Amino acid sequence: MPSALEFETIATSGKARCSTLKLPHYTCDLPMFMPVGTQGTIKGLTSQQVEELDCHLILGNTYHLAQRPGIGVLEQCGGLHKFMNWNRAMLTDSGGFQMVSLLKLANITEEGVSFQSPHDGSMMMLTPEYSMHIQNVIGADIMMALDDVVSSLTTGPRVREAMERTLRWIDRCIAAHKRPTEQNLFGIVQGGLDLNLRKICVEELVKRNLPGYAIGGLSGGEDKNQFWKVVNFCTGKLPQNKPRYCMGVGYPVDLVVCVALGVDMFDCVYPSRTARFGTALVDGPNGVMKLRSKSYACDFRSVDSHVDSVLRHHTRSYLNKMAGRDSMTGSMMTTHNIAYQMKLMKDIRTAIKQGYFEKFVKNFMEQQYPRHDYPKWAFDALAAVGINL
Repeated sequence: MPSALEFETIATSGKARCSTLKLPHYTCDLPMFMPVGTQGTIKGLTSQQVEELDCHLILGNTYHLAQRPGIGVLEQCGGLHKFMNWNRAMLTDSGGFQMVSLLKLANITEEGVSFQSPHDGSMMMLTPEYSMHIQNVIGADIMMALDDVVSSLTTGPRVREAMERTLRWIDRCIAAHKRPTEQNLFGIVQGGLDLNLRKICVEELVKRNLPGYAIGGLSGGEDKNQFWKVVNFCTGKLPQNKPRYCMGVGYPVDLVVCVALGVDMFDCVYPSRTARFGTALVDGPNGVMKLRSKSYACDFRSVDSHVDSVLRHHTRSYLNKMAGRDSMTGSMMTTHNIAYQMKLMKDIRTAIKQGYFEKFVKNFMEQQYPRHDYPKWAFDALAAVGINL
């Protein structure tokens, strides 16, 4: 199908790669982490602040945006970019994930999924065609195909059913997509933890020659030993000349490992959500600082001198008193955590381009686990691509 992107790989290290992704609104550097602005905003931050953090692409959610502010408002405004005054790239989720997150309010059939709004109780039938219509109105650079999503803990015939329906729905999405030269439709690989189902799904999606591909249906509580094997398997089967996106991944260790496994793009609410509960991402043991802990009550050092964020100007003691208790501190913490993720991805890109990615990974993991008590899944995943901790 037509494509509205240009993808170029600049450098590689094993399966890891540094690339550029030229989209209609912005040229993104990969690998990249994409912050989530579900309803057209990253909570606590203005679009200008997000741009100042050098985020190249942010996410919006089709289902929630259709609910509020509604497609009528977005259509009159000329799309979500203008509505939220965002000048860089954007990706919209199809609404498929709500089949898991709002499962009690959803009814899934071959036609689509019927949701009861958590806001006002009204019903919405989200079909592949309607998802494409909403996303065409939103105007995101990348739009995700509506897929049949099941929890990663689901087993049995429902997993095959969801994978096969995902393949039937991708053809309906392609047919309904009205702006293929302006917006890029990505397909989503489903199949649960069954590598044979994943293989079938990858092979069928690749036949459609889509602009890019995502690995979906993970990060739902599955065993990490199974998680990394699915990611590694899928990246090995997906085309070398197309971007690869692993959905719902945002823990720093997961980002580093999945880059090593060949993933280019990531998204997750983790950095912003955990910030609102008083947790800062840092370079150090366990990678987090839970600032509401009593241990920081009289600690007058800054949070992390390696990250250039507003938290450098405040002590741990101050944040201990304020974190999780007021919106201003939540905004500062969110700014810091997104700055941390942006710096991490920039450092990864630099390491790949300059030829020391393996050393970078080893140093990063040692910072996170100074006693070398690495999680077995991460140890094994990295070893599978030739990085031995």
